[in-house]
Amino acid sequence: MARRGAEIGCDLRGLSRSPVFPARSTSWRRTLRVEPTQCSKALPRSKIMKALGTCLALIGVLAMSASASAQTYPDRPVKVIVPYTAGGGTDTVARAISQRLSEKWGQPVVVENRPGAGTTLGTDAVVKAAPDGYTLLFSDSASFVINPHIYEKLPFDPLRDLAPIALGVHLAPVLAVSNEAPGKSMAELLAFAKQNPGKLTYASPGVGSYPHVALEYLKHLTGTDIQHIPYKGSSAAVTDLISNRLTMYMVTYSVFDALEKDGKLRILASATDKRLPNRQDLPTIAETVKDYVINVWFGFAAPKGTPEPILDKIHADVAEILKQPEFVEGVLKPQTFIAGNLTRREFADLIKEEHEKWKLLVQISKAKIP
Repeated sequence: MARRGAEIGCDLRGLSRSPVFPARSTSWRRTLRVEPTQCSKALPRSKIMKALGTCLALIGVLAMSASASAQTYPDRPVKVIVPYTAGGGTDTVARAISQRLSEKWGQPVVVENRPGAGTTLGTDAVVKAAPDGYTLLFSDSASFVINPHIYEKLPFDPLRDLAPIALGVHLAPVLAVSNEAPGKSMAELLAFAKQNPGKLTYASPGVGSYPHVALEYLKHLTGTDIQHIPYKGSSAAVTDLISNRLTMYMVTYSVFDALEKDGKLRILASATDKRLPNRQDLPTIAETVKDYVINVWFGFAAPKGTPEPILDKIHADVAEILKQPEFVEGVLKPQTFIAGNLTRREFADLIKEEHEKWKLLVQISKAKIP
């Protein structure tokens, strides 16, 4: 009986060193469970209650410590890793938000570009960083919901290893066609594709990219045969599109806007769930192909285990920036981006839902990268 009591006593004292108590987890309620009947036989009730009181006090101290750190956060420079090269859409929005965070926080918020392996290198750097709020990820949805299904070997699991912070913006993917493409509407283009299998082509900025998976999904829903031509980036694909060497290409609206105004191509339809606010004349693909919607977005995340109060602070400050009229007019509208408006929980739920959807879409596309 004494031996058993000693073991229980060690377990109670060891709780103060348990890794479940820091802000990395809220599972302490499940861990802190002692059978009253067993303890009462091993130790006096007063000692048990004293041990439990010590553990609960420790929990309170840790919670207060996390809250205090959020009140002083940040007290040194913050790094925002973008897993793309400088100058692209992801980088542009990251820098615009980071600049405003720096002004608000009174600390440098430095954007660091770490491209490579389809966002894997940059994302992995964030996953491996200290969970203290001083290394953040700003990436498109590929890092969170597409790449886990494309790459056969990832050094991390986004759902397990990243803490979602804030949905930044929704993109507006549209389908543009060359001036020589058949048909004046989505319905006419698809009708030609059905009657002429293999004669039309579409571009993507690489195997496994969202335009690749999205167009394979469109082919699946419409029963069409359209040839895929992968490029090593977007600029070469756009060049061939306006040169009439390609039939179609899907990417965000801002890439095609000026080119359409110059008469170099035609934007046929958007892949969004609703018509674009600035282009109510432009139909959605879903108006022709039922339920076809491609959701692409940019968002912030941190290493798993970052204290909740710090995550809440970053979310609140980002949300405030996204509502600023000068940010909306100067940054979002010119690129036809739509500001995100989700709570942290809602953003996490979106990632889980999109993770399952893109799993199916990737299976349809048969896209895999070893």
